[in-house]
Amino acid sequence: MPAPDSPGVTLAHFAAGLRFDDIPSAVIERTQDLLLDWIGSTLAGKGARPVESIASFMLAQGPLDGPSEVLIHRRGSSPLVAAAVNAAASHVAEQDDVHNGSVFHPAAVVFPPALAVAQALQRSGRELLTAAVAGYEVGIRVGEFLGRSHYKVFHTTGTAGTLAAAAATGHLLRLTPAQMVHAFGSAGTQSAGLWEFLREAADSKQLHTAHAAAAGLTAAYLAADGFTGASRILEGTRGMAAGMSSDADPARLTAGLGARWASAETSFKFHASCRHTHPAADALAQAMREHRLAASDLATVTAHVHQGAIDVLGPVTDPQTVHQSKFSMGTVLAMIALHGRAGLAEFDAHFRDPATIAFRDRVRMVLDAEVDAAYPARWIGKVSVTARDGRQFAARVDEPKGDPGNTLTRDEIEDKAIRLAAYGGAASAAEMRALAQRVWAMAQAPAVARLLR
Repeated sequence: MPAPDSPGVTLAHFAAGLRFDDIPSAVIERTQDLLLDWIGSTLAGKGARPVESIASFMLAQGPLDGPSEVLIHRRGSSPLVAAAVNAAASHVAEQDDVHNGSVFHPAAVVFPPALAVAQALQRSGRELLTAAVAGYEVGIRVGEFLGRSHYKVFHTTGTAGTLAAAAATGHLLRLTPAQMVHAFGSAGTQSAGLWEFLREAADSKQLHTAHAAAAGLTAAYLAADGFTGASRILEGTRGMAAGMSSDADPARLTAGLGARWASAETSFKFHASCRHTHPAADALAQAMREHRLAASDLATVTAHVHQGAIDVLGPVTDPQTVHQSKFSMGTVLAMIALHGRAGLAEFDAHFRDPATIAFRDRVRMVLDAEVDAAYPARWIGKVSVTARDGRQFAARVDEPKGDPGNTLTRDEIEDKAIRLAAYGGAASAAEMRALAQRVWAMAQAPAVARLLR
């Protein structure tokens, strides 16, 4: 096995050795916030056709009951089944969290296996939170390591997500550092997720998170049983970077490890759409508010964006499904202009309205050098607006709503979770308020119990 100064091995050793007392209290509190936010996103996935398809298949493969909670169905199953279903459910409403620098959605691939395994093994709340931080730190750093070239073709949440899931699961299994290295090797060789699905509104995005959560969990359990994996799966000559990136930087795997807490850098999603649309959506809302503009006043809107936004959103010119419409810059900005918000209800009711389509077709994206240079560390929002009477306006936001410097309060996170659960018809407001109190007190829980009765 390579020396511990191999970046991938060092990262695995960190994930295995992390302890609750090593983590600053502010990061623990943030992790609790992220947990409640993830629960809301998961419950919002109840009833979504792609989610229920995955759930139907997975539940048919598992036991009729089990220790791990399938949130959208309020039933138990095996850790593998619960992790896969919860991961799929949490990634369909486009409200789960995102880390800017890695362009990675940690919650959807970290909390599903962490919760499932913690419940199965009766681990404490402290152990669950520690495992989640391990998963976040690993997944974010792997995403940063793989770089911008990776994200152009690969859905980083599906690829880096396998390592994140393995780290969280492996920590709960109390893997040794050497076993965690093997878990990373088995997880990395299963990494998958391609953006091609988005061109034709295929259902693959939910499969990406389900697979990543299940594959990472499997890799960790196998490692506990002595199963071996490649020790240089990340930076080896035939490893992930070699096959999936042209700008990988191994130094990013360990930069600031144990001092810089990437978990706390994670953003909450305010709008129910692809994060690449959020900066422009906030900027347009600001322009309309400051200049008292109505949608009918606007002749054209130009969103000044980074290349990643063009790569992901550019192919979506005529969205055919609600989910695909959330990857259309024009549709998202139409929701802001016409309805004042881009929430779940607005997309469901209006994504194919004639007014939405007419506004969508007056929106364009252009590459902006400043925005692109700042990305992915910072996601700047800039729009230029031309009114029908010829007046021109511009607006910018330097931190979209939900970013660490413009974050959601606990009241806002709780309100969001209540709305998401109501959207899926999965839990009442009273249940969610009680659940929120249990999440805020998770560090004191002697064992992780069912979240919903």
